[in-house]
Amino acid sequence: MSRQHAAASEIDGVQYRRAKLWQIILIAFNAFNGMAMYFLIGLASYSASIGYGIATVAVGGLLTFTRIFDAVTDPLLAFLYDRVNTPFGKVRPLLFLGWAIQSLGVLCMFNFFSSKGHGVIVFVACYMLYVIGYTIVNMTAQTLPALLTNDPKQRPTVGVWQTAFNYVVPMALNVIVYTKMMPAFGGSFNQAFLNTVTWLCVAMSFVGVVLVAIGVSAYDKPENFEGIGKREHLKVKDMLNVLAHNKPLQSYIISASSDKIAQQAASASIVGTMLSGILIGDMGLATTLSVIGMFPSIIFAVIGARYAGIHGNKESIVTWTRYSIIANLIMILFFVITYTTIGTTSISHMGVTMIAYVALTLIVNGTSMCVTTANTGFMADIIDFELDRSGKYIPAVVTGTYSLVDKIVSSFSAAIATGCVALIGYTQTMPQPTDPSTPGVFWMTMFLRYGLAIIGFICTLIAMRFCKLDKKEMVNVQKRIEEKKAELAK
Repeated sequence: MSRQHAAASEIDGVQYRRAKLWQIILIAFNAFNGMAMYFLIGLASYSASIGYGIATVAVGGLLTFTRIFDAVTDPLLAFLYDRVNTPFGKVRPLLFLGWAIQSLGVLCMFNFFSSKGHGVIVFVACYMLYVIGYTIVNMTAQTLPALLTNDPKQRPTVGVWQTAFNYVVPMALNVIVYTKMMPAFGGSFNQAFLNTVTWLCVAMSFVGVVLVAIGVSAYDKPENFEGIGKREHLKVKDMLNVLAHNKPLQSYIISASSDKIAQQAASASIVGTMLSGILIGDMGLATTLSVIGMFPSIIFAVIGARYAGIHGNKESIVTWTRYSIIANLIMILFFVITYTTIGTTSISHMGVTMIAYVALTLIVNGTSMCVTTANTGFMADIIDFELDRSGKYIPAVVTGTYSLVDKIVSSFSAAIATGCVALIGYTQTMPQPTDPSTPGVFWMTMFLRYGLAIIGFICTLIAMRFCKLDKKEMVNVQKRIEEKKAELAK
């Protein structure tokens, strides 16, 4: 046991379980799977059009249906997680099973059946197959932070490494795919291009799953999945019980879902067009900022992790949420002053306004990143709280229940963005960079990009007032779990 671990145990009176750094890093390589598949599925609309002849107007409805299906599968596959118990463990077989199913789904969708004369039914069936596989992998991966460590100082570190890989992987894919591969296939989306990108993403996802399996191998043992009561298979009433009686989970669902709606609405392409194209007058600035902001965001994540390790995940969420509200309010004030004085297009010219905008953007994104890092550790805390509360170690139920509500609620983000834009006159067309900068465009952009985030953060602060799972209570939770396990062993 390390000196740091010994000190923590001596203070808290708890023998914390700690993972090695290389194990945490390997677990974070799940981003190779998650981000590669996320990137590939972003091209699903092109596959639908090129490979299956599906009209553009119908693609949105089909993808909405698959998102709902995705939400429903999360809690259902918790039953699979509960019942899998092989000589090779629980987590590793599920990771490889999920990878095989999702890979078969995307290969059928983009390669094997694409441009072969098939239509809507085949496309949707392939997509649903992918959703089932991806859900198995993703649901299993979400349970890993709680499995690796229960040390409050170490749990936020898992979120830091996940944040770093979640930034680097999609950025690398964008560079490889759009600057290297696309020119080689004629500079446009076509079947040959989609085939090659699919194999690249499937290979990356396989590497990610293998590395995660190696990282979790020391923990993928039956005794680490046992509860502290009578062993029973998962039932539907267990899922309803978690949703009805796990107070921290209820608070987390409200907090994370409200933030997710705001985040997805703000990242909609029409909002980006109004902000960067119409108000600022430089569509390329957003891409530049994403590259510039990668390393500062990771630094913020490290700072947030250190804060969470000292003060606990709940307190970290509350603190950084307050800072995020202030940062977004300052950003709105900056735009109002700029818009009413020298004009927001001045931001696109190298000068004081651009420097101020870049600095404020980094702060807004950075404080939000600290909230995200704390959320990763807090979900692991909630899983341990459920073990203490009910005596059952059912991490997939906790994460699956959250995912179900989160995906259903956040699916309204696109409707919110398009509905708000329609209120300022865009009922038949979408905003274009060449459109005039009207007061309606300005204020609606401020609301969608920064105002919704503030509303989401306020919901977080309200929800967390009803959550008692602070650092002190988590110490008590771990003590009770340790005592109950000791009694059970006797």
